[in-house]
Amino acid sequence: MEFENILVEVKNRIQYITINREKKLNALNRFTLAELHEALTTALADKAVGGIIITGAGKKAFVAGADIAEFGGQDAAAGKEIAQNAQTTVFDVIANASKPVIAAINGFALGGGLELALACHIRIAADSAKMGLPEVTLGLIPGYGGTQRLTQLVGRGRALEMIMTADMITAADALQFGLVNHVTFPDDLLPKADEIMEKMLTRAPLALSAAIKAINAAFTDGVNGYETEIEQFAGCFSTADFTEGVSAFLEKRKPEFKGE
Repeated sequence: MEFENILVEVKNRIQYITINREKKLNALNRFTLAELHEALTTALADKAVGGIIITGAGKKAFVAGADIAEFGGQDAAAGKEIAQNAQTTVFDVIANASKPVIAAINGFALGGGLELALACHIRIAADSAKMGLPEVTLGLIPGYGGTQRLTQLVGRGRALEMIMTADMITAADALQFGLVNHVTFPDDLLPKADEIMEKMLTRAPLALSAAIKAINAAFTDGVNGYETEIEQFAGCFSTADFTEGVSAFLEKRKPEFKGE
């Protein structure tokens, strides 16, 4: 499929998705969100893809927010539809993906852009990146999961401060807060993302999926995370990858996992 707002490339079992609206600082309009949904669901269904790396075109921005021009003149019902549609079709798809998703934050990650990164399983930032949720300066709050996922990562106090002041933070601050996993020089950003993803792709794919489900359960209301962990742990025993992993361990060789 041809995309207008994103670039998609698959290499060495990694699907690279680049938000490609550089002149608009890669802002997320409804067309970009629709294309992201298509690219993500296709990658998750493709057995040739083991993981996904999301980044932004150019050096200035990962994603500098939602396209605010689309919000003008909308009422509460429309606002609810905007947030619900984006969360359901993109942000929750990423957070609950059965394959690892890494955000490579190459520049400004603001508003919906930071929320996109927050939905990813792992975040890596260039040392020049700046992050923030400035929605209250527009009379809004984050609507793509930001109030929830930021709080899970950095805690209630820091989340409240970031959201209510609307201040941006540096990559160094984000690392200290636990918002990002690693900070690199800009030229090392994608290589670092590749390094982490390639390591994960040597592990058992079904076990990676089970780990994501179990960890997400810790933050899901009404779900007992310990019970989910037990169920996912038990399910691994019925996979060919478990048999291969144990055999390889006992035979002192590297396992060859097939995702079965």
